[in-house]
Amino acid sequence: MNKYLIIGLGNIGPEYAFTRHNIGFMVLDRVAAKKELTFETVRYGDKTMFKHKGREFHLLKPSTYMNLSGKAVRYWMNELKIPVENILVITDEVALPFAKLRMKPSGSNGGHNGLGNIQEMLDTKVYPRLRFGIGNDYPKGGQVDYVLGNFTDEETEALIPHLDKAGEMLLSFGMQGIQRTMNQFN
Repeated sequence: MNKYLIIGLGNIGPEYAFTRHNIGFMVLDRVAAKKELTFETVRYGDKTMFKHKGREFHLLKPSTYMNLSGKAVRYWMNELKIPVENILVITDEVALPFAKLRMKPSGSNGGHNGLGNIQEMLDTKVYPRLRFGIGNDYPKGGQVDYVLGNFTDEETEALIPHLDKAGEMLLSFGMQGIQRTMNQFN
């Protein structure tokens, strides 16, 4: 059976729950809610799993905090024997407009500490990622406050269909591969 590890990046704790930096957690929470799944607290995170047309999708929300996400990713890749091409990291992206979704097979960490740690722990830049645009409407020097800030009311209202689209993309990633998913959704 083909197995996939889908990692939503974020920070644990109620103070971070609805921040822009936690969009990866939000995507997985939305997928889990639609499929009526419950996350279980396991080593290095909260995890759940579902099967779809002969494939297993393991959803992971690392509990290591953003900057140490690679530790959880590496552990669960090894534990579940999932190759790097079958992981998908969902992360926030300030270089994309709000709610713009972009899947890529590889790339730099773009200054994102979570992606940087994953790259370091896996010793490669070549791992699939789904970048979820959060925009960059912040003053010079205000990036940290912006990404750790909550979405505006207008953004929150607009978020649901984009979370659903991200869920469709992660399913497509497992079912038809990254290239076809990119062609269809990017």
